[in-house]
Amino acid sequence: MTKLGRVVARYWYVIVLLLGVVALQLGTGLVTVNSDTSLAARGSLSGKFDVTVTLTATRTPLPTLTATRTPSPTFTASPTRTATPLPTDTAVIRTDTPAPPTATPTPTHTPTPQPTPLGQGQTFDVPILMYHYISQPPADADAIRLDLSVPPPLFEEHLAYLRQNGYETITMRDLTYALSGHEPLPPKPVIISFDDGYRDNYENAFPLLRKYGYTGIFFIFTQVIDTNNVRFITWDMVKEMHQAGMEFGSHSYRHSDLSGRDVDFLVYEILGSKEAIEARIGEPVRFFSYPAGRYDDLAMRVVESANFWSAVTTQWGAEQAYADRFELPRIRIRGNDTVDDLALKLNSY
Repeated sequence: MTKLGRVVARYWYVIVLLLGVVALQLGTGLVTVNSDTSLAARGSLSGKFDVTVTLTATRTPLPTLTATRTPSPTFTASPTRTATPLPTDTAVIRTDTPAPPTATPTPTHTPTPQPTPLGQGQTFDVPILMYHYISQPPADADAIRLDLSVPPPLFEEHLAYLRQNGYETITMRDLTYALSGHEPLPPKPVIISFDDGYRDNYENAFPLLRKYGYTGIFFIFTQVIDTNNVRFITWDMVKEMHQAGMEFGSHSYRHSDLSGRDVDFLVYEILGSKEAIEARIGEPVRFFSYPAGRYDDLAMRVVESANFWSAVTTQWGAEQAYADRFELPRIRIRGNDTVDDLALKLNSY
């Protein structure tokens, strides 16, 4: 083996290591080995020989990276969008005259002021008959119901008697004008009144009054009408009777005892029912009936301040005076009053 061979054999691992480094550098493309080396790796080998291994690494210059900036594409702005205008809403203007409503409005009623008395007012004998039920009382009726119930055949006998004896029915309005001295009265006037507003007043009394050409005044309390109590008349019945010439007065809202009450309670009971009836019949309600005949001075003053013209009581009598127009007496008709009883009552005042 030559001298060079022995050296290689002895130091082969060093040579392999150096060649590996060179190969690694060559693999990355960073250096090359040539005779014009500028990079030397020198090592002293122990032994008899000094071996100098010269590695020349020529650095391959990296390519110059010229950053060529690709210009951003120029965006051409889209043409401005012209919005198509929405059509203008043109209001439709009616040029034709609308047809008039088919319903004829109710004419506004102008309240008549309370008649002013001529002088001190007048006094007349005018019987105001006081009825309640005009029906046959039920089999289980108590004493009060029996006393207040006049069967229809008996009621017709009363009307026939009045007609045969020349009595002419007048209204409470007629009486007020007479007491104030503005109108005369017929020779034999009579007023037929009904308290409470029972259903039989419409079913039985109303047809018989019309049969004899008579009028009556119905004093009604209105709570039972508002609550549709079947024992009492309805608002439609009130309208029908009024249109046929019947007169209506207030009997309070709940048929309450009006004595010993405060003003708020009295206004609620007295004015509330008045306005409810007026709203249905379309004219002012001018006359009041004290429920069960119970009242005091305060109740009487509230009735007067509510623009009533007069009020009736349950006191016996037929003498009617303007000065006492808020305490007018009446003649009570009882359930068992025959024609003879009626005649006696009419001639006893």
